[in-house]
Amino acid sequence: MTMSETARPDAVDRQRGDAKIHIAGLGKTYRGHGKDRQVLADLELKVRDGEFLSIVGHSGAGKTTLLRCIAGLEPPSCGEVRFDGELVTEPPAGLALIFQDYGRSLFPWLRVLGNVTLPLRSAGTLSAQERRAAALDALKAVGLADAATQYPWQLSGGMQQRVAIARAIACRPEVLLMDEPFASVDAQTRADLEDLVLNIRRQYGVTVVLVTHDVDESVYMSDRVAVLGGTPTGVAELIDVDLPPERDQLTTKSLPGFIDLRTRVLRAVRELPSERKSGA
Repeated sequence: MTMSETARPDAVDRQRGDAKIHIAGLGKTYRGHGKDRQVLADLELKVRDGEFLSIVGHSGAGKTTLLRCIAGLEPPSCGEVRFDGELVTEPPAGLALIFQDYGRSLFPWLRVLGNVTLPLRSAGTLSAQERRAAALDALKAVGLADAATQYPWQLSGGMQQRVAIARAIACRPEVLLMDEPFASVDAQTRADLEDLVLNIRRQYGVTVVLVTHDVDESVYMSDRVAVLGGTPTGVAELIDVDLPPERDQLTTKSLPGFIDLRTRVLRAVRELPSERKSGA
């Protein structure tokens, strides 16, 4: 069975209310060299099933730390993260993470198909034929159906990041975590990858959490934007993105509503480098 046969095309249209990810009282303190550094404190956030949530904030606000706690790669100092109601103590099944540095996340000695099938092989739940079918289906979804036999180093940066996305969706995740995945590519490739991820989200009904420094990107791609702020950091503001569900780089970004939302998010990021808003 291919991914397209298991897709949930209506997932993004259903009423969202259930929390896919529930973060409660989350705190993270790094210890070292005789000095503690508290990065996150009392952070509360719910990610709804099927939504696209972007996380923005000033540099050093703890965005990647938060994402790593959600992924089960970083243990919180206090509080908890729950995935489908289950406490996260290690990377949960049903969750995939895409990093910014696609060059280091792909194995140069493996062909593209080998890179995409690697986590499927590690899971050990599919036959070789099923793994190959799932990987080829994922490569087709990212527009790389003809690149299966190539090596990552033979591809452009944007194509390499598409391979990383294919590897993530080949596992059929319920939640896709993305840590500044487009930061290392040019502007046009970035726009193409944004639209690719939105299409994948619509096609497969996956819940997406994106960490980004790009305010325009956060508004263009999301249902909600979480602005981190304060010292230590918490959720300073949650902003609903009331834009048409079908997005287009030219049309959407020229809408008055987009411009207003962009201004609101940018203002929140700039005004909250050191002090969390009350009532957040």
